[in-house]
Amino acid sequence: MTRHFEREMERIKKKVLTLSAMVEDSVYLAVKAIETRDSVLGERVREMDHEIDDMEVEVEEECLKILALHQPVAIDLRFIVAVLKLNNDLERIGDLAVNIARRAKILATAQAPTDLLDFSGMAEKVKSMLRNCLQALVNLDGDLARQVCAADDEVDAMNRVMYEKIHQSIRANPEQSALYLQLFSVSRNLERIADHATNIAEDVLYMIQGEIVRHGKGMMV
Repeated sequence: MTRHFEREMERIKKKVLTLSAMVEDSVYLAVKAIETRDSVLGERVREMDHEIDDMEVEVEEECLKILALHQPVAIDLRFIVAVLKLNNDLERIGDLAVNIARRAKILATAQAPTDLLDFSGMAEKVKSMLRNCLQALVNLDGDLARQVCAADDEVDAMNRVMYEKIHQSIRANPEQSALYLQLFSVSRNLERIADHATNIAEDVLYMIQGEIVRHGKGMMV
């Protein structure tokens, strides 16, 4: 392995960590915008998305350059392949954070039903998953990655509970159905962020084990 190749690999790692931090901040701010009905904060999330998109392109270009110039093998190849995949997941999480932030603007100008605005439990679980999958990436921690995968079922259950609550509320207050659907959109986007965090955790396991673990395969290794 040449010194030049090592430097390029380190540069990719730094860019991925930068992108990860940007995405984590975006999700945090989006959830805070919903909790406080802060449309200004929601707009900040939309601005951050452009920065996330630019960084995602930079990471992909760096990976493709290494593949073309150095033709890495074994764990180095697995690392590049995994980064290309999780890079897309991070960009999608940024998009989902924007989707959540847009609801903050709607809720800020409407008489939204306050009894269903408590997404704190679900949001904390999702943010924990995102934080842990990124920590697993940094430390190549297989145990932590598996914890993230297991937590996805909990978020799915929370999303189902929220759906039932909103469905019942729409039946009781049909005149507010549009606002209730906005609230469910927040829940659904949080659930999708959890899915992408799980994808990243699975990619980390691929890096460590050299084995594809989607659909439950290899999870007990």
